[in-house]
Amino acid sequence: MTRHTGKVLYVIVCAAGPAGDVGRLVGPAQDEGWTVQIVATPNAVDFIDVAALEKQTGRPVRSRYRKPSEPKPPRPDAIIVAPATYNTINKMAQGIADTYALGLLAEAPGLGIPVVILPFVSAALASREPFRRSVAALRAEGVPVLLGPGRFEPPGPGEEAERGRTYPWDLALRALTESIGD
Repeated sequence: MTRHTGKVLYVIVCAAGPAGDVGRLVGPAQDEGWTVQIVATPNAVDFIDVAALEKQTGRPVRSRYRKPSEPKPPRPDAIIVAPATYNTINKMAQGIADTYALGLLAEAPGLGIPVVILPFVSAALASREPFRRSVAALRAEGVPVLLGPGRFEPPGPGEEAERGRTYPWDLALRALTESIGD
């Protein structure tokens, strides 16, 4: 795998419909000079083409903590979570670090690493009070959660497939660029 140069972007992929298209975020990020490291939640591994992403990024897809004998990956300069699920958003807001991906997310705000979250949740889940509290808590910590008008609109019953096909990958990268001032 290739060594990194320049700025490092971790893309944390969760197990949601659009996950298989995460390469649509990788290419534009690389065009902007990012070295992209894919981190998949354990359940997301079955949603993505690991080999294709490793070829596209030149880096191994990570889904677990490394063994002491394995090389340490480069520290991220920024993180995009997309598609971010109900569970991941709620756990991040609560500081739960029960997977490698959530461990990274739990530390990032405290380390000053910018994080942008592009959800993929249903309207039913997005309407739940625990979720609304989590989104508010993350936003209060300065973490952009791209949910609502002009961002990601949660699909209603039967709309998930269409919303997955039109998932706004580019929105996450634009929001990151705006948040870090590049």
